[in-house]
Amino acid sequence: MKRFIAFVFMLFLFQSCMKDDYPVGENVFYDDADGVFITNEGNFMYGNASLSYYSPEKKTIINDAFFTANGIPLGDVAQSMEIRNGLGYVVVNNSGKIYVIDIKTFKLVGKITGLTSPRYIYFMSDEKAYVTDLYAKAITIINPKTYTVTGKIDVNNNYSQFYQHPTEQMVIYNNWLFVSCWSYDDKVLVIDTNTDKVVKEITVGKQPNSIVIDKNNKVWVICDGGYKGSPYGYENPSLIKIDAKTFSIEKVFDMEKGENQPSKLTINGHRDTIYYLNNGVWQMPVNAQQLSANPLIPEKNPGKKDKLFYGLGINPKTSEVYITDAIDYLQNGILYRYLPSGKPVDSCKVGIIPGSFCFKDND
Repeated sequence: MKRFIAFVFMLFLFQSCMKDDYPVGENVFYDDADGVFITNEGNFMYGNASLSYYSPEKKTIINDAFFTANGIPLGDVAQSMEIRNGLGYVVVNNSGKIYVIDIKTFKLVGKITGLTSPRYIYFMSDEKAYVTDLYAKAITIINPKTYTVTGKIDVNNNYSQFYQHPTEQMVIYNNWLFVSCWSYDDKVLVIDTNTDKVVKEITVGKQPNSIVIDKNNKVWVICDGGYKGSPYGYENPSLIKIDAKTFSIEKVFDMEKGENQPSKLTINGHRDTIYYLNNGVWQMPVNAQQLSANPLIPEKNPGKKDKLFYGLGINPKTSEVYITDAIDYLQNGILYRYLPSGKPVDSCKVGIIPGSFCFKDND
């Protein structure tokens, strides 16, 4: 009973890093300044995913923004979010849908259904976007204007032992869409966006979980290597650089096996520096010939409470570093904000298992 009361209380409580500028009530949100959305996954099968919104200028946080603005829960496992034409597309993985919201008021304006286990969305135009999927063995094509499914790209490799290909993150070069295949897989798929067909499978390390493209048109993939006892195998994690023009692997940076797996590869706005999580936040110029020797921001500090870094985002305008701490995966997590140098700026409470960031640019 106490847990239920606490849960209801948290649905209506706005937690501020310094002060709370937003009153509790119906339809009170309106923010046309720069901001940051945080998708809080929540616990699998609990339906307690949520959306937080952080104002860098005011240093304020709005938690449960979607619920408060719309009076309905976000759903089960908020995986990611992207913005297009003033609308935010929130991918809710285990609910099999994408909610579309006004990014100034957080009000619901539409939803996309008919999805199996959606993960990420990538916009090709106002009327075409791709949605990756963990279990569908297909990439779904949608029309963002009409909120409808318009097609599928079959990615099934007919390998029955593992559920391949589970598609994850996407980047594009010319008309080539590069897609990482994460769970029990070792491929990056190349899709011709003119024909919506798979034209190439690039074998990388085990479980490529995230992908970016740099200013030199090199595709970077981070592979977590699996885990000890995995039926798919366990190997050293790796960071891999692929030439987007030739589809060839240029360099493999091997990492040591550890208690955490490298993840959340991201890149700054200039696309000249990459970042990732691996027992801390690591930073690396795209022209570097070896991995950095020390993390930019360590996860563990002697004499201080250890953190559990889970989400990572780089502000494309300021290069400030945003990190989330999942703590124990049960209680509300923490958002940390740092300068590009790694100096802390702010921190505040967010939702349960805060996983990804979406930056709102008012320009």
